[in-house]
Amino acid sequence: MREAIQLAIQGVHAGSGGPFGAVVARDGVIVGRGQNRVTSTNDPTAHAEVVAIRDACRHLATFDLQGCEIYASCEPCPMCLAATYWARIDRLYYGCSAQDAAELGFDDEVIRREIISPVDTRKLRPEQMLREEALAAFDAWRSKPDKLWY
Repeated sequence: MREAIQLAIQGVHAGSGGPFGAVVARDGVIVGRGQNRVTSTNDPTAHAEVVAIRDACRHLATFDLQGCEIYASCEPCPMCLAATYWARIDRLYYGCSAQDAAELGFDDEVIRREIISPVDTRKLRPEQMLREEALAAFDAWRSKPDKLWY
């Protein structure tokens, strides 16, 4: 956790993004590091946890981080929490709370509320289109003999 906190502080001083850091560890060894890089890369998905997960996956040459833990300097936003689940990380530890972040202007409560709201009441309302054409990709996957499940 201390490494995640140091990455957050270093990121602030370097101007790479917001005050967030994260590390992924396996068997007590750090295998991925990340700092918030949203503003320095113009990438709204470059949160510390996502950067750390990507780094760990590169380092371990896998998309499956079972057996790993993630340490985040702050409670993960919904996107980062979802990425943690997708990566199959076993444990999540965090320092500051979402409320602590909100007090600095990093408030993801709107997203948290939207996710649990009925689709027809959300600010961003998805619309399905071209389903039959889009199913072609699923048909291709279904018939692919050498697919790699994840």
